[in-house]
Amino acid sequence: MTRYDILTKELKAKQSAWLVTGVAGFIGSNLLETLLKLNQQVVGLDNFSTGHQYNLEEVHGLVTKEQWENFTLIKGDICNIATCHQACQGVDYVLHQAALGSVPRSIEDPALTNENNISGFLNILIAARDAKVKRFVYAASSSTYGDHPDLPKQEAHIGAPLSPYAVTKLVNELYADVFAKTYDFKTIGLRYFNIFGQRQDPNGAYAAVIPKWFAALLSGEDSYINGDGKTSRDFCFIDNCVQANLLAATAQSENAVNQVYNVAFGERTTLTKLHELIKARVEQSQEKNGDSQLIYHDFRAGDVRHSLADISKAEILLGYSPRFSIEEGLNKAAEWYTKNLL
Repeated sequence: MTRYDILTKELKAKQSAWLVTGVAGFIGSNLLETLLKLNQQVVGLDNFSTGHQYNLEEVHGLVTKEQWENFTLIKGDICNIATCHQACQGVDYVLHQAALGSVPRSIEDPALTNENNISGFLNILIAARDAKVKRFVYAASSSTYGDHPDLPKQEAHIGAPLSPYAVTKLVNELYADVFAKTYDFKTIGLRYFNIFGQRQDPNGAYAAVIPKWFAALLSGEDSYINGDGKTSRDFCFIDNCVQANLLAATAQSENAVNQVYNVAFGERTTLTKLHELIKARVEQSQEKNGDSQLIYHDFRAGDVRHSLADISKAEILLGYSPRFSIEEGLNKAAEWYTKNLL
């Protein structure tokens, strides 16, 4: 039995209060679903700038009436410190997911990214400290590794940031470290590596590649790839990410706290291979739809060439044990996209 198996049993037996920021988003709504199914009390905060009400409605349909009654939604913005104080009242654990993601978006509008990802982060950090929450877990990013060439990526070795988004995520880590040293406030940062899965939005200019390709292939449209297709990423299924968040929030060892961890599967896949895997799953669910093509574009500014995580630190200190490979995760994602996009 893994540490996560033990933890889920413990959580079901004892209710705690959790705050999930960005609760209507992709990762936030999956955290909400898991916590409610574990009979936890959840406050959700979202301004719906990138999150969606239909994500919450889907979660509503997947939990019992009694579990849904444990959820309180605050429609508000982390850029408002009063709202952050309101959301943190009476909370045991904070899972901070709210942010403006996307490297290209940050390049187009660095000021807006800074406002949300640095000023907003500091607001919720202050509010959580003032509310004396037990643990503050926040979404960090693999973009923090920047131009550091080594593979696999290890937490102690980072390079220079390659985008405004990467700068903001590095600043988050610096603030969390200062709060740990100055206020004895317990934080854990999770450096996400290309999380994917159910409820990841395929629409919009800054949508991630996996949902965009599912949407394109299911509708028989062309798919687009930045670069030569040999760029590689460590794709991590959402259930692995949820596991890491819950383990981080409840880790008992003092050595595990005030750290940052890679959250990934620990394998890398090229974009060309990824497209093949998605295409195979789409063709299993329906007859081949038209003659859609894979079209290559120029490399995108701010992107790193290769990314692969060393997850041994999370395995040792948190008990992290990712259960879903990219193939297994894509199987589950394909079921969801086929049901929701066709």
